[in-house]
Amino acid sequence: MKILVINGSPKGIKSNTIKLTKAFLAGMEEGARAGDIAFDVDELQVNRLDIRPCLGCFSCWSKTPGSCCIRDDMQEVIQKLLWADVTIWSFPLYYYTVPGTLKNLIDRQLPMVLPFMTDDETQTGSGSHPSRYDMSGKRTVVISTCGFYTAERNYDGVYSLFDHICGKDNYTTLFCGQGELFRVPELTKRTDEYLGYVRKAGKEYIAGQILPETKNKLAELLYPRETFERWADLSWGIEKPGGEKESDALIFTRQMALLYRKESYSGREQVLEMYYTDVDESYQIVMGQDGSRVLTDGSKAATTRIETPLSVWRSIAAGEIRGDEALMKQLYRVKGDFNLMLKWDDYFGGPGSSPSENRPETAAGSAGEMHLPTKNTNMNILLIPWIAFWVFAGIDSFAGSYISIGICLLIPLLFFRNKKTLYDILSQALVGGFSIAALLGINAGIILPLSYLAFGIMWTVTCFGKIPLTALYSMNEYNGESALQNPLFLKTNRILTLMWGILYLLTPIWTFFLMGTRIRPYTGAVNSVLPALMGLFTVWFQRWYPAKVARGK
Repeated sequence: MKILVINGSPKGIKSNTIKLTKAFLAGMEEGARAGDIAFDVDELQVNRLDIRPCLGCFSCWSKTPGSCCIRDDMQEVIQKLLWADVTIWSFPLYYYTVPGTLKNLIDRQLPMVLPFMTDDETQTGSGSHPSRYDMSGKRTVVISTCGFYTAERNYDGVYSLFDHICGKDNYTTLFCGQGELFRVPELTKRTDEYLGYVRKAGKEYIAGQILPETKNKLAELLYPRETFERWADLSWGIEKPGGEKESDALIFTRQMALLYRKESYSGREQVLEMYYTDVDESYQIVMGQDGSRVLTDGSKAATTRIETPLSVWRSIAAGEIRGDEALMKQLYRVKGDFNLMLKWDDYFGGPGSSPSENRPETAAGSAGEMHLPTKNTNMNILLIPWIAFWVFAGIDSFAGSYISIGICLLIPLLFFRNKKTLYDILSQALVGGFSIAALLGINAGIILPLSYLAFGIMWTVTCFGKIPLTALYSMNEYNGESALQNPLFLKTNRILTLMWGILYLLTPIWTFFLMGTRIRPYTGAVNSVLPALMGLFTVWFQRWYPAKVARGK
């Protein structure tokens, strides 16, 4: 399959629209590979071509049929159009139609048709000209972005033009409003999500047609109208009432405030104070039930204060550096309520940012398919076999061992709803092994302490690996697997995992002595007291330690 991309943007490769086109092409190429279809792409940058306006002399019809009297790059363009199986027209909306340079190229296609009048039921208008060449089987895609909040009702001129050229409903369109957002680094999380659907559309196009559910996703607004239009107004850096120029720090803060998701309102008003240390400016974002507003006078008491160079926070917002890594390097500090930082994506992620929502892969991904609903890990799956063995085997080693083996056999049923880890599987194997050992007659006074020791070793060893054990389970509360890239999250969990490991390395000592006393049947219950207290400590430490690091201590 031969694909011709005609980039009609005066900005050339810096075009916002070409980002959508590249994502669409990536999806097409993936679909071609899946279908074992040869794939060849050629791209024309109209802003680099020498294409002069049509003279209207009709020499290409009468004096030199099929050949224009103007000698420039248009002859090569026509050859490319004849070569391509699919032509993709990529351009921004300029004054409700195509950019002027691209209109010149379209006008200069006149040599490709014959002068005779004819009726063509597939085309719009009261008459048409037959093609000079056999164009049957060729397909057309039109991709465009515009600066309005929506593409709806703004492309009438473009539709009319291509209805005449290709025939009504005889070409595929992908029109997107809010096109300027594709050049804003701070919004790549949302724009990449959209590009993922564009890529998916390209893959489906190769297979036959873009599916309705994908079209619906492409028709969704990147941001609500009010948010986008306020963002666009702020981008000019001019205050509306007086027309005075605002500082970059204030503009940046106002734009950040626009991303606040009021559905994440916690039940109380929060005040985020941004102090930009390199420019010595401070502004407050007040987040309430009805939205956000920016204060320039510092009149509110801050619930959370971030002290950062503006350049650092811009880099974090643009995705150039990870916020957690910058925090660990002490590039900024956080004072007050640290919970806002833990839930940052919930507050400022923008539409569709909730970790629980499913998204396609971005244009940089490898599949472009919708993910299945994410399964979470569950620490109960790891703990239940151990607890059952410690409690029941302590009361009656034979009956308790049978119960523990039965539970181990039933645990895999939970994996239909939960994601399993290596430690879930290892726990079933170890508990099953200890239960079998007890059934073979080995003294429970030896088996139970050994089981605690094995449990403690399993926890402790993971402290020296890439991901500590607790991180695999607590990540569910901190944006899922992305938390595993967070050095502060990993360090916090490494400390906790070590403490849990030490507890269970010490537990066999007193368990061995308790098994020789009259309270032997209650050993499991006694040994649950310290873990319960450790659990309360864990909840506290997960909040206290990151906040301590964030304060620069």
